[in-house]
Amino acid sequence: MSKQHPESDQYYQHLGFKCGLEIHQQLRTEKKLFCRCKAVLHTDPPTATIVRHMRPTLSEMGNYDGTALMEFKTKKNVTYQLYDDTVCTYEMDDTPPFRLNTDALDIALEVALLLNCSIVDEIHISRKQYLDGSIPTGFQRTGIIGVEGSIPYKNKTIRIIQLGLEEDACREIQDKQHTIVFRTDRLSIPLVEVVTYPDMTTPAEVEEVASLIGRLLRSTGKVRRGLGSIRQDVNVSITGSTRVELKGVPKLQYLAKAVAVEAKRHKALLDIREQLQNRGITAENFQSDACEVTALFNKTRCTRFKEVLKIKQHIYAVVLRNFGTVLDTPTQPGKMFGDEFAGRVRVIACLDTMPNIVYTNHFEDFGLTKKEITKLEHHLQATPKDCVVLVWGTDADVTTAIEEIKIRAVDALSGVPSETRQVFSDGTNDFERILPGPDRMYPDTDSPPTPIREDDLSRIRQSLPEPLWSCEERLARLGLSPSVVSSLCISPRLYVFNRIVSDFAISPVLVAVTLQERLKWLQRQGKNVEQLSDETIYQVFQALQEHRISKEAVPPLLRLLTDHPNMAVSQAIDNLQITQFTTADLERIIQEAIATYQTTKTLDHCIHGIMGVVMRQVRNQVDGQRVYDMVRQKISTSSGL
Repeated sequence: MSKQHPESDQYYQHLGFKCGLEIHQQLRTEKKLFCRCKAVLHTDPPTATIVRHMRPTLSEMGNYDGTALMEFKTKKNVTYQLYDDTVCTYEMDDTPPFRLNTDALDIALEVALLLNCSIVDEIHISRKQYLDGSIPTGFQRTGIIGVEGSIPYKNKTIRIIQLGLEEDACREIQDKQHTIVFRTDRLSIPLVEVVTYPDMTTPAEVEEVASLIGRLLRSTGKVRRGLGSIRQDVNVSITGSTRVELKGVPKLQYLAKAVAVEAKRHKALLDIREQLQNRGITAENFQSDACEVTALFNKTRCTRFKEVLKIKQHIYAVVLRNFGTVLDTPTQPGKMFGDEFAGRVRVIACLDTMPNIVYTNHFEDFGLTKKEITKLEHHLQATPKDCVVLVWGTDADVTTAIEEIKIRAVDALSGVPSETRQVFSDGTNDFERILPGPDRMYPDTDSPPTPIREDDLSRIRQSLPEPLWSCEERLARLGLSPSVVSSLCISPRLYVFNRIVSDFAISPVLVAVTLQERLKWLQRQGKNVEQLSDETIYQVFQALQEHRISKEAVPPLLRLLTDHPNMAVSQAIDNLQITQFTTADLERIIQEAIATYQTTKTLDHCIHGIMGVVMRQVRNQVDGQRVYDMVRQKISTSSGL
């Protein structure tokens, strides 16, 4: 088989690339989901702070969750910043939840219907374990609203597993060593979670489908906007690998590159597994040794180790037998397999001053002398077939780090470990946590079932917005450019656009460009265009329809009305000294211009010359096309020209 180009669709199909999306979108409600606190964000100092510690507890089945155990190893002090208007005893797990926010439920039902989901008969709230401290209870309350939906995408259908309604988590403010700080204002803001099947088979499809779902959510006009209001989790796998979750990708433009990098990382890890198998290493015969080597570096000139010794910390060595050169295998752009070990140590052992490890083949670059390296290898009885990893810190942290280094080495024998990973702006990623197990969900005994009433569904169906894909097709048929179609479909001004185009014989292109581009231009000029009501905009175009103004008058008229939102449109027309011209008035002005205009040039030159004279008198008051048509008719029938 010929080698596929790494960026081609065929390359990813050859890998067996599959991807599903989990899109989380905050809803625009006044109150939170399970209490009556305000759903607003703060930038001011907190009212108070509290500190808590996470610890694992046995599940109902008598097991510990792997993620819980991992988080317990970090020994984190979790600080919560509190605000008295956005947090109550519910968020801090001191009282049971209130009944479900009905405004949030209505929006979630609307989204589920737009996704063509089958709606459940009643909502049963479950607890989903959230063990990183971002929810003080240790779990997120969530409920399924609809299942088995679908949306059209190009020549295929993207299947929807479910639409959930759930509470958001805290905002992370700082995470350093054994202290993590969360701001609680975002905690319990309602959001919907759209979960797709792994129907995307190329990175481009992932980004385009995420955009489609995001645009569908915004088309309701009932979701929050801005950075952090929508987040994408991406589940990636290739043939032979396990599922890995790229967590909380904040921007669409990161997605395609992020999943492409992750697919290639999977391929690299599978190749590493094969390389280790060829060396005869198995989980049963894997060997590693660890010991303290601080004394070997008492007189070192290595800058980093001199600092370690100065603060009385310790240096340990881990020997991974028969792992020589494996950690130098590239896995991501600018990253090697050794970075996978460093990521685990950073997160779980809280050794977050980088670099936090150094290993064979990099000792000299790190500052160790050849004599020190030889002495180290002799002390450890390490051969060229082995890999030596050095790690440093307090005894407690290094003990955790050594354990994680060994665990990651054993994981390499299985290929791709199931993890949650953090994505960076360049598309690369790093370890965040172990992927939670299948038992992370269990019923919430504090929340009674909420029935979905048929009359509520009927009410919501009657006010459903036009499906996004249908709206795009309709607007394209009106002659609008793709960029205008894209923005207008999800604009709150779509309603008034539809009304104007339906009621008046005005160019849809003119209306759309005014709403999507002219208003944005005014906003960039510092004008508060949000003060313009749909009714005011409608009346401006009504004046245009009735020939009380020209299309050239629309922008200055809207500009004036943004400064005076309570001013009547008729008064604004008077303030701009826009006078209505009758047909007779216009014919008189044109005739006077013709009589005084002298030229021997072509007919078109005459028309444009006379147009200039006339428009100086009627600008903003008569449509330019109307003037052109009348001038052309008069000149064509004039015996003098």
